[in-house]
Amino acid sequence: MSIPAGIMRKSALSAKEGDKVPDVVFKARVRDETIVGPNPFKWKDVTSSDLFNGKRVVVFALPGAFTPTCSSTHLPGYESKYDELKQCGVDEVYCLSVNDAFVMRQWGIHQGLEKEDKDTSNPLNPGNFKRVKLLPDGSAHFTRGMGMGCVWDTERGFGERSWRYSAVIDNGVVEKLFIEGGKVVQNFGADPFEVSDADTMLNYLKSHPKKN
Repeated sequence: MSIPAGIMRKSALSAKEGDKVPDVVFKARVRDETIVGPNPFKWKDVTSSDLFNGKRVVVFALPGAFTPTCSSTHLPGYESKYDELKQCGVDEVYCLSVNDAFVMRQWGIHQGLEKEDKDTSNPLNPGNFKRVKLLPDGSAHFTRGMGMGCVWDTERGFGERSWRYSAVIDNGVVEKLFIEGGKVVQNFGADPFEVSDADTMLNYLKSHPKKN
C-alpha cells in the first residue's frame, strides 16, 4: 500500500505537544438537496486546514465505530459534555476513527446524535451532526501521520485502526495530548480508557483557557 508523501511521520514515535498535525484530506459525505432519491449526499474533500486552521478544537480518536467502549462511554461522554467544552473556549469537537464516512454516519445515527441537515458553518455539514462531529479517517492518513496507527489482528481481527487518544489542537498545532497508556501498543490485549475521556479533557480546558 502506498502512503502519500508527507503523511507518514518520520519516526515510529507518536506525535507530541508542539507538533503540527498532519496535512491530509478527509473524504466526507455532505447533503446536497439537488440530488433526488433516498441518498442525497455527495463526496466532499475536507482538509486538515479546513478543520484546524485558526481554531482551537478537541479531537478524540478511538479504535472503531460500533465497538463497545467507543459506543458506551467514549463518544457519549463527549456528546454529553459538548456544550461545557465549547464554553471553555473550544471551537469544535471531533470524534475520529479509521472508518469510512458511511459507517461513521450510521454509527452516529445509531448513537442517537442529532443530525445537522441544513447548517453549513462546519466543513463536514450539512449531513454530519449538530454537536460532536464524526470525522472519517477511512484511509488512516491522519492516524498514521499522528503516529497513532495500530492493529489488533491477532487479538480481535482488526486491521489498521487508531490507538485511543484525545488532543487539543490550536491552529493546527498539538497543544495537549492524552494517549492511553502513554504509548501505542500493537495487538495489545487490553483497551485502556483512563485519560482520553471527556471529563479529563474538560478539567484540562478549565485550567487552560483559550489565549486571546
